[in-house]
Amino acid sequence: MPASNIGNIHDYLVPTQHIDSDSTEVITFATERIGGAKSHVERAVRLFYAVRDEIKYDPYHIDISRESFTASVVLSKKSGFCIEKALLLAASARAVEIPSRLRFADVRNHLTTARLKELMNTDLFIFHGYTELFLNNTWIKATPTFNASLCRRFGVRPIEFDGIHDSIFHEFDSRGEKHMEYVRDRGHYADLPYDELIATFKKYYPHFFKEDRSRSVYSFEEEASQDH
Repeated sequence: MPASNIGNIHDYLVPTQHIDSDSTEVITFATERIGGAKSHVERAVRLFYAVRDEIKYDPYHIDISRESFTASVVLSKKSGFCIEKALLLAASARAVEIPSRLRFADVRNHLTTARLKELMNTDLFIFHGYTELFLNNTWIKATPTFNASLCRRFGVRPIEFDGIHDSIFHEFDSRGEKHMEYVRDRGHYADLPYDELIATFKKYYPHFFKEDRSRSVYSFEEEASQDH
C-alpha cells in the first residue's frame, strides 16, 4: 500500500492510553530485545519472537478493567491473551520507531481446550487481536498469540514471522485437522477500542465474564497437554 494511502503515519508512532510505548518498562524491553538490529524489519522480527515466547498465552486471568489493558501491564504480568500480547508488540514497535496498529478479527478455533470451550460456550473467538507493522512501505500482519511451548503441547506449528510476509494463524494443525478459521475482519485501530471491545465481550460471553477468575488455578498449557 503506497504511503500516500495509509493516512497519517504519525498516528501509528505515538503512545496512546493502551499502547503506552513511552513507558520506561516497554522502552527497556524493546531496546534490549532488538539488540544491535538496525533495519526496521530485523527489529520487528526480534520483537515478534520476544513477545511470542516470553509472554505466556493465558486466556484465564483476564482483567477487563480499562487500566489493565496497557502494554506495560502485560509486560509486568509476563502473560496475556491475544489482545494483550498484540498491545505489547505494538507498543514495543513504536518504542523503536516502527509504526504499528491493532487489527481484529473473529476466528473459529477448532483446537481449544474442553474447559475453555465450556466456559465460553462456543469455539468462536470474537475480537481476536493481532498487530500490524508498517515495514517496507506496507502493513504486515504479525500474530504473536501462542508461545512455542504451548504450540508443541497442542501439536501445531508455532507462527513464524520474517517481517516480509503476513503472519497469521495456520488453517490446519500438524495432523491436517482444522485449527483456525477467520470468519470476520473487524478492521484496524491506532489504539484499543476499549468500550466497543468490552461491550462485545459481555454480549457474546456473559457467563465467562460474570465469574470471578482472579483466584483461578487453571493452566491453559497443562490443559493442552491433557486434551491433545
